[in-house]
Amino acid sequence: MSDTFEPVIGLIGGSGLYDIDGLEDRQWKRVESPWGEASDELLFGRLDGVRCVFLPRHGRGHRVPPSALNYRANIDVLKRAGVTEILSLSAVGSLNGDLEPGRFVIVDQFIDRTFARQKSFFETGCVAHVSVAHPVCPRLGDAVEEAARQIELPYKRGGTYLVMEGPQFSTKAESELYRAWGCDVIGMTNMPEAKLAREAELCYATVAMVTDFDCWHPGHDAVTVDAVVKVMLANADRAKQLVKAVIPMLGKPRGACPAGCDRALEHAIVTAPEKRDPALMAKLDAVAGRVLKAA
Repeated sequence: MSDTFEPVIGLIGGSGLYDIDGLEDRQWKRVESPWGEASDELLFGRLDGVRCVFLPRHGRGHRVPPSALNYRANIDVLKRAGVTEILSLSAVGSLNGDLEPGRFVIVDQFIDRTFARQKSFFETGCVAHVSVAHPVCPRLGDAVEEAARQIELPYKRGGTYLVMEGPQFSTKAESELYRAWGCDVIGMTNMPEAKLAREAELCYATVAMVTDFDCWHPGHDAVTVDAVVKVMLANADRAKQLVKAVIPMLGKPRGACPAGCDRALEHAIVTAPEKRDPALMAKLDAVAGRVLKAA
């Protein structure tokens, strides 16, 4: 990716975000994946002339729970659709007393506590190890922060997102443990999503939208479902404003990612070419085609 090109922005919408307003030339279209069924069709369109592809993470109508999401298919279809960077929008609970409901967090770290999910595209027949020391693209984070400032969105730059398996919420003891670890927000969906985006050489960033305090908070028991839904819907409206503000920034022509997100597989595959499984190689055509063709 040494030459300048026009990015294609992938948007993954979490709870409360099942569509994107203002898209021109919009078309819902199913993209097939060798990794199985994605959560839904993809919504193709343009926003201020920038090509965008939207995927509702849980499907329209919120059909799919976190543990049942086909994360590999979701990332694969976005890559096949030409996406070069992903902005992931997720509803979360707060583990930090300074992050009240309605605040947005531009996450920069994750702790992955999930255990029932397929976490890699690389299996027996083709082994690869990518770095996720810095799991989000700082360039995308910079753009999101600038857009948040422009629309006067309450936000925090930087924070750790604890990803739990779910679908149940935490026990109070777990919530207190995660706070002791220094985590800021808790949710159920951004791992292995971020890891898979890195394997697919896609720039990735998460905007976590706080809906309520997790159960550690003294006032948690007084929170009603209606109150949480009200905040979630308000967050969804603000998220759509954020998307409209950030897309023109992310859509500017660019070269290679300064952080190297688009070259994550450069030296990651360790299986000798003659030992690679042809069937798995065929499934990896979109995700790892750049490096496999060069091998």
